[in-house]
Amino acid sequence: MDMKRRDVLGLGAGAMLGLAQAGRGHAAGLDRARRRNVLLVVSDDQGLDLGSLGVAVKTPHLDALAGEGTRFDHGYAAVSSCSPSRATLYTGLYTHQNGMYGLAHDVHNQSLKDGVETLPALLKASGYATALVGKKHVRPDAAFPYDAELAPEKSGIRDVALIADATEQFVRAAGDKPFFVTIGYSDPHRAPVNFGNDRPWPRVEEVRYDPARVTVPSHLPDLPQVRADLAQYYESISRLDQGVGMLRAMLEKTGHGDDTLIIFLSDNGRPFPGAKTNLYDPGLHLPLIVHAPGAGGGAVCDAMVSWIDIAPTILAWTGAAGPRQPLPGRSLLPLLGQRGAPGWDEIFASHEFHEINQYYPMRAIRTRTRSYIENLAWQLPYPVAGDVAGSESWKAIVSDPGIRIGRRSQAAYLQRPAREFYDLSRDRDEVVNLAERADRRAEREALASRLTAWRAATRDPWLEGQTSPHQPEQH
Repeated sequence: MDMKRRDVLGLGAGAMLGLAQAGRGHAAGLDRARRRNVLLVVSDDQGLDLGSLGVAVKTPHLDALAGEGTRFDHGYAAVSSCSPSRATLYTGLYTHQNGMYGLAHDVHNQSLKDGVETLPALLKASGYATALVGKKHVRPDAAFPYDAELAPEKSGIRDVALIADATEQFVRAAGDKPFFVTIGYSDPHRAPVNFGNDRPWPRVEEVRYDPARVTVPSHLPDLPQVRADLAQYYESISRLDQGVGMLRAMLEKTGHGDDTLIIFLSDNGRPFPGAKTNLYDPGLHLPLIVHAPGAGGGAVCDAMVSWIDIAPTILAWTGAAGPRQPLPGRSLLPLLGQRGAPGWDEIFASHEFHEINQYYPMRAIRTRTRSYIENLAWQLPYPVAGDVAGSESWKAIVSDPGIRIGRRSQAAYLQRPAREFYDLSRDRDEVVNLAERADRRAEREALASRLTAWRAATRDPWLEGQTSPHQPEQH
């Protein structure tokens, strides 16, 4: 690696030397003979789009990772917004628990509550060398005491080769210390121009898509502008996929291919209407691949798992001590290599803000056949994320009020009822609301009761009696 490239990585010679010297000692509380490293790889706004899932997108490296690990076909984010979702990954707590109610950057200014413990802090205390490579998008800095933050470019970077190089530099500098590295890609988040496809990137083969032949998800209308947007989005995913291939090659080159847990997932749904910021399936149902050496490969697990389970999984893999506050999730390690297990049949989700002027608190429970959502401030119009609102797709949709967002009318999308209840066995697109149907009342009330119990157990501040600003409304 040349000196200019080394300077771009952002890790000074002094820090490298100190890390290397620390790495030559024994990691506190860890048996070096059982070194267990972690790569947590986070895609940015990637929906359930992988070649191995039948989508017409080229993701050979991710497909290979799934083929050698465990692909969870029912993996769900706990919130469909960037900073809150990342905070959930790092804390193992729902967004209404950890306090990261909305976006962290700029005027949005959201951050964790005081005293909330994070993976980088817990693993560092257990003797791990810790690094963030790429996008951070969480606050406060004091709660994320990584030994190094590498390859930053405002809120992230699309140079996947630089990300791989920075990761390799850190791994080599760690020496004998086990490492925990978070990889925060910016792909396939929207960019000012073409999802970052407006220039060539080092060591990346450009993969182009014909808009006429792309897969249009069912939550979107089939419009030329939507197809053009999707073609650019899929190209960004293929660049990210090559970055994952570079990371795996780096692990083999540094001798860590057989002692490193790799977790690949996305923070929230596609940056398109009906997905990102929504608690409908396209907003929460996301790719999850877990590759653990010795756990067997090629498994497709149908357990319903949540991003709440990621922190417990990493803590179990590393043997690090957990936080003082009990975590609601469970380790996924017993599921690796398995088709499923009893007791993994529901997930919960919460949302408060995306941007600071987009207050829209929601709570949801999903089972294999039912979806129930409570819109706590249902009187408000549903807000559209700024990057989605500025897209050519959204502009084309709202140019004609008669254009539907998938099967849902624009009016129904933008003004929602207090309660939404969907029978997923007959209505996968969640458009036929059964909440007020007398013949479905028992089902709805059963789900509402489970949702309320979960909210109470997680001390939801929006729950009546727990500092809620909302009063019961007559539906």
